[in-house]
Amino acid sequence: MNDDALLAALGERISALAPALIDIRRDLHAHPELSREETRTTQSVADHLTAAGVRVRLLPGTGLLADVGPSDAVHRVALRADMDALPVRERTGLDFASTTPGVCHACGHDVHVTALIGALLALAANESALTERGVAVRGIFQAAEEMIPGGAHDAILAGALDGVDAVFAVHCDPSLDVGQVGLREGPITAACDQVAVSLHGRGGHTSRPQLTEDLTYALAKVVTDVPAALSRRLDPRAGAALVWGTITAGRAPNVIPSTGECTGTLRMLDAHAWLTVGPLLEEIVHGVVAPYGVQAKVERVKGVPPVVNTSDGIQSFRLAALAGAMVPVSTTQSLGGEDFSWYLAQAPGAMARLGTRTHGGPTFDLHQGDLVVDEDAIALGARLLASVAIVWHTDANRRALDPLETT
Repeated sequence: MNDDALLAALGERISALAPALIDIRRDLHAHPELSREETRTTQSVADHLTAAGVRVRLLPGTGLLADVGPSDAVHRVALRADMDALPVRERTGLDFASTTPGVCHACGHDVHVTALIGALLALAANESALTERGVAVRGIFQAAEEMIPGGAHDAILAGALDGVDAVFAVHCDPSLDVGQVGLREGPITAACDQVAVSLHGRGGHTSRPQLTEDLTYALAKVVTDVPAALSRRLDPRAGAALVWGTITAGRAPNVIPSTGECTGTLRMLDAHAWLTVGPLLEEIVHGVVAPYGVQAKVERVKGVPPVVNTSDGIQSFRLAALAGAMVPVSTTQSLGGEDFSWYLAQAPGAMARLGTRTHGGPTFDLHQGDLVVDEDAIALGARLLASVAIVWHTDANRRALDPLETT
């Protein structure tokens, strides 16, 4: 079976699986689980794959690895999906909406998981063709992508990338129509950290602020002045954005509190600036609060570097999209963070954006409780993932035979 025939067979198998994949996705969507709590999700994935003869290995905690193809393969390609949901209340009104109060799949991870299941089932149905090529495919079902630090490190430490030549993933993009695949060579996401600034000072009555260290006022200055100062001290090309998500101080309108805190995220397009920004952030915070006499503590939890797609990885995705009658389109680098970056730090590959918007329909946003995904995207995501493994293998052989391709 040549590559074109194999790619067609994968597409046919996934088309036949499409109704079942929708059912799987709706079940996952109705039962979302937060980071490192993905027990039911892990078991559901394992059940679907083992029933088809796919070799499964559970990871410590939650998550699993699934292998298709010969164990002594010359080439091994990994495909990754993240499994966790968000602490967000669903507002879609769907018949299969979340049954877990305050938790929902507002980032499309249920689609990622289902697409990878579909890809592995199709590849397993054509395992003899993989054996002929000496290629194996590993599915990485990863926990805790939404946490900082994410679960990618745990999966890698457990052997997810052992023997892997390349790694690929897709991410839902509700700004692209179904059938479109967003591609970008180089960085496609940003570095992302969590930042917390806590203040401590002498509180008191609001009628005598001169006898206190007016912590609430100082905290307000941190919230407004620190991002502004950071934008003037960093090269604008670093693309830094410090945005606060919570501000906490006091409980009574006539009491100046003695403690307060603001938390948020620091996102940067430039990896070098991300690696060196820590001391500057500390300097700016302490400089802002100094006139008010309060004490400041800065906690920065380093998260993830940018996802940097390799040129060969993007080319493989482009060819895989075309093979599946999908439309590759250019996309831009976002300030979103993704721990898929840690996989690409160790192996070549790429992340593509999977269009989930219904043609002519509304544009939703990720991490919002009203996110609705066009379910035609599920089978397309499965076909894209299954196909990119085959395309990568073919291109890898071509590059090995023609060294000029890599110069």
